[in-house]
Amino acid sequence: MVASTSSPFRAPWTRTIDPRAELPTAWAWLRRPGLPRRIMPAIRGYLGAAPASTAYAFTLFVTWWTLRGVGNSVERRLIFSASTNLYNMRHSPVQVLVASAFWTDGGFPWVTIAGFLIVMAYAERWLGTTRWILLFAIGHIGATLLTVTGISHAIDRNLIPLHVAVAADVGTSYGFSAVLAALAFRFRGVLRLAWAGTILLVLVVALWVGPTFTDYGHLCAATIGLLVGTIATTFWRKLERTTARNTSAETTQRP
Repeated sequence: MVASTSSPFRAPWTRTIDPRAELPTAWAWLRRPGLPRRIMPAIRGYLGAAPASTAYAFTLFVTWWTLRGVGNSVERRLIFSASTNLYNMRHSPVQVLVASAFWTDGGFPWVTIAGFLIVMAYAERWLGTTRWILLFAIGHIGATLLTVTGISHAIDRNLIPLHVAVAADVGTSYGFSAVLAALAFRFRGVLRLAWAGTILLVLVVALWVGPTFTDYGHLCAATIGLLVGTIATTFWRKLERTTARNTSAETTQRP
């Protein structure tokens, strides 16, 4: 009997890509005949492999449409009830932590929805749906808690006005920032450093030029994403090296 062999499992965190090798493949796909006929199936396949990001984008559209169908006073009450401000976090933290991530304030969220269908879908296809959801949730919840803690500290010391405690604060940007920063680990070498450094630089400059508690939250979220990526990548690389050594030792010991 011949023993069956199987390839060792590789975690997404250790599966990096080289854009220089990917671009020729993408260019060759674009140059193949029948591009208009192949676009829609490719889009369906792309989004079909990222169900959470696609559903999230649709949910944001639904909540935006809901706000457009109510009066201004009702809209303000809905946004306030879902805001992760200091007041709500002290009275109903679990409710607002969940609800705030599914509402957007302002006009139609073109950029946010496009970001989920393109960038977040790519991250989900790389990490897998469960890991993507966990990373997004960790970024959203962690950055929110750090931001609220900072606001409470600043109000207690009269560094910011008291009305900040009831300011509207909804949206997906904290979770988005965490996943976007963690995407640095999809690449290797200089590109990884450039990706992470650019994100941190942009967020630090935004916090320096016009500091708001939201800018602070974005920086916290990006830092969380980088920390999660560092821990996950280090853990899985160590585990894969250990597994490879054990497998090699077992193969050597076989008669």
